Amino acid sequence: MIADDALRHLRDEGFCVVDGALSPTELGEARAALDRAIDASREAGVPGHDARLDPNASNIRVYNLPARDPFFLDLMRRPSARAVVEAALGPDVLVSNFTANIALPGSGSMRMHSDQALSVPAPWDDPWVLNIIWCLDDVHADNGATRYLPGSHRFRTFADVPADPEPLMRPFEAPAGSFIAMDGRLWHTSGANVTADEQRRMLFAYYAMDFIRPQITWTEALSPEAKAGLDDDARKLLGVGVMGNTRIGGALTRLAPA
Repeated sequence: MIADDALRHLRDEGFCVVDGALSPTELGEARAALDRAIDASREAGVPGHDARLDPNASNIRVYNLPARDPFFLDLMRRPSARAVVEAALGPDVLVSNFTANIALPGSGSMRMHSDQALSVPAPWDDPWVLNIIWCLDDVHADNGATRYLPGSHRFRTFADVPADPEPLMRPFEAPAGSFIAMDGRLWHTSGANVTADEQRRMLFAYYAMDFIRPQITWTEALSPEAKAGLDDDARKLLGVGVMGNTRIGGALTRLAPA
């Protein structure tokens, strides 16, 4: 059960923090799964640094997490996270993307953006995207916490974005084992890790309304073995199936029952 004040904070401020979403044992399992995903990505020849996004190699990205380890198939369906997603977006959602971002000491910041603006043209009147950010370490300003622009989930177009937002931005703070639910319209960026010896591991599960084309084509990203092992709920969340975008108007073309 998610407290009403958390959902109210998500609506009013564009985010909320849910503490204790993972037990200490589950947190250890999540960290181990991320280590396996990093190894699997390296073995597949997928680079961990993307120079288009990050200024240096101290920021490591791991893509397609559900394709890397089955732990993430379970995590994306975690009841506490699903409750927030469905409260914000309703039940008809897809997991558009699921990645990890690891900020090592010395990592820099990427460009500010909103997740909904990556997939949906303006105006952004309603929340159609929600990111569930799993914190595998304590997250704070010095170790590369995601920085957000307060009130920016109310921006409707690019014209609303200030030319120099940096002085206005604030870091998220959350303990290891929590998740941050972030409205897809909230403008944000990764922070710089200025610590000497702390890493900041975060997992980003990007949920979107099911009429928005996902960022990842899961039928291509998942192995045949992984697809064969999906249950109906996972297949629906990943959009893995023959039928696609027919839910909203499908009833319009059906003949009335005899």
